[in-house]
Amino acid sequence: MPANANRGEYEISTDRQRIDIAVVHAFLTQSYWSPGIPRKVVERAIANSLCFGVYVGAQQAGFARVVTDKATFAYLADVFILDSHRGKGLSKWLMEFIMGHEELQGLRRFLLATKDAHGLYAQFGFEALANPSLIMESLKPDVYRQSL
Repeated sequence: MPANANRGEYEISTDRQRIDIAVVHAFLTQSYWSPGIPRKVVERAIANSLCFGVYVGAQQAGFARVVTDKATFAYLADVFILDSHRGKGLSKWLMEFIMGHEELQGLRRFLLATKDAHGLYAQFGFEALANPSLIMESLKPDVYRQSL
């Protein structure tokens, strides 16, 4: 059952059917973390994640998704508020909603990566890795260009 919250003219919903994939794809393809991402990859990511949409009526104003087993681990990804809706506290409200979501409670580890929003995420308990040598990655920064 989708979860919802309202604040003024805005709503947050976990209903995947409401997501405007064209808006999400347009933003992500221009973002620093997923330039050129193919729409089919965005569709697959949405289908396999716990998603959070921010809306004004039926119009998409923001988005975030969490990759999780809903028991021990989660990874927060693709968090954004469209430029025309920024400066209204929506990113903080979105994070409050995500962190309070019933399926994300009691997790041992919750990760994210950010280039420029450390202050926002620190308000919700995120900090630099305590022991970075434990975390490894297989990074393929050009994968979206290769799949075209």
